[in-house]
Formats: sequence, C-alpha cells, structure tokens
Amino acid sequence: MKLSTHRIIAGALVLAFAGGTISGTRAADLRGARPAPPVYVPPAQPMSFVSEVRIGGSVQDPGSAEGGTNNINGELLFAKPVLSLDPFWQAFVPRPTVGGSYNFGGRTSYGYIGGTWSVDLFPETLNRVVFLEGFFGGAVHDGYTGPKSNTPFGFNTLGCSPLFREAAALGFRLSERWSIMATVEHMSNAGLCANNRGLTNFGGKLGYTF
Repeated sequence: MKLSTHRIIAGALVLAFAGGTISGTRAADLRGARPAPPVYVPPAQPMSFVSEVRIGGSVQDPGSAEGGTNNINGELLFAKPVLSLDPFWQAFVPRPTVGGSYNFGGRTSYGYIGGTWSVDLFPETLNRVVFLEGFFGGAVHDGYTGPKSNTPFGFNTLGCSPLFREAAALGFRLSERWSIMATVEHMSNAGLCANNRGLTNFGGKLGYTF
C-alpha cells in the first residue's frame, strides 16, 4: 500500500511536469506566431572621433560647359563636438565634415570643409530608416577663375576660389552601419567675385558609420 502511494505521487509529478512543458511550448508557439516588428536602432555613438566615412560619385553640372563629365567623391564625417540628451537640440549640432571630389574629365576638382546636419524623416512611421541631410561650408578648387572672355573650352567661369558649398542628401539606412544617399551639391561665390557661374552636381554615396 505504501509503495502504491509513492507510485501515485511520482506519476502525478511526472504528469504535472509534462503538462507544464506542453503548455509552455504552446505559449511559445503562440508568441512566435505573431512576432513584433523589428525596431530600427539608430547608429551608435562612434567610439572614435570619426563618425562616418563615405564614397560616391556624381555627374558634373549637367547642361553647362563642364557637363558630360563624372566625379568620384570621398568624405569623412567626425563625431559631434557637443552632445545633448534632448533629441531636438541634438539635431541642431552638425558633424564636422571634410571631403573632396576628383573630375575624370580634367574639369574642375575640389576639396571642401564644413558641417553636416542630419534628421530622421517621420521616425515613428518609417522606423528611423529614412533621413534628410544638409551641408554648408567652403570649397577650394582648381577650376577657371579668370575673365569670362578668356574661359577655356569645357570650363565654367567660377570667378574665384574659395567658394561657398551647399549640399543636400536623401538617405536610407540599410543597417545600423550602412546607408545609401542621393545627393545634390552647389558651389558658387554668392556674387562676391566678378563672375559666378558656379557648379551644381548630382550623384549618390555609400556610407559606413563607425
């Protein structure tokens, strides 16, 4: 009789354990049937003073004397010098930026320095993967700066060097580290020199965030 009681208790424990395991498995299956949509995690604060490196290309000022030529572009973006816990104010702090563009057709090549501002577009709706950027700074170049009447064939009359440079980009984050961008940039002297034909280039870039 005593042995039978022990067997009954042991059997009950086995059934209870098995029932709990089956219930847990079913619950896990139910939870797995409707996975929560992944939430994009913005790029981590860089561990070094370099925030991002980019490489890309562009077409040189279509419709101008320098049109029909192409550029390769490289760019370094550094970590923000000031950090704020408030995302609103943090958006006003630019990343210091340096870059350069080489023209394969022997036309105007240039280097630039300035600041880049980035903001996510509709972050809650688009899961923080689409962003808009603006750049403002200065550029030095090897293009033509002399009188308009003596402008060499195939060159724009840029008036002087350095020039102001403004740029914008619409980007898409492929992952936490990689992103792609469609870009437009304009350089001119804002009428401070005798001639001001300027350059407006269109292109794209691939970026890697550290």
